[in-house]
Amino acid sequence: MSLPTWLAAGWLQPHKTSPGEIRDLWQIVSRDLNDAASGGISADWQYGIAYNAALKLCTILLYAEGYKPAKGAMAHSRTLHALPHILGASRQGDADYLEGCRQKRNTVEYDYAGGATRRDAGQLIAFGHELRADVLAWLRKKHPKLAPE
Repeated sequence: MSLPTWLAAGWLQPHKTSPGEIRDLWQIVSRDLNDAASGGISADWQYGIAYNAALKLCTILLYAEGYKPAKGAMAHSRTLHALPHILGASRQGDADYLEGCRQKRNTVEYDYAGGATRRDAGQLIAFGHELRADVLAWLRKKHPKLAPE
């Protein structure tokens, strides 16, 4: 399925973004990646913060392409699964990884403590930094007016 098909199905809504909106989201990504790596908090919280950074990067991709997720229970999942539709099919594994991260984040947020390890958090933080570099390169190429300085 393509993003226009998702739009027609009601999974996405049209969205007109701005450089300011993307800049604000980019600042959240930077804050969250820094905070997640700073230590002094549980692995669960590190993981949740790193997940939020990755989610915001996928949100930036969707917004830049003119969409946002429809409100509802699947908004995070759809945002994550848009990644290969925007950056290319080779990123399907990344979307699948992030879907697993979403599920683990929900577990440690809502069900019980101790579900994420420092290793889990470290892997997600490293992934977030890599995705951030890829999103920045993509923005500079596809939507240069939206790319943060």
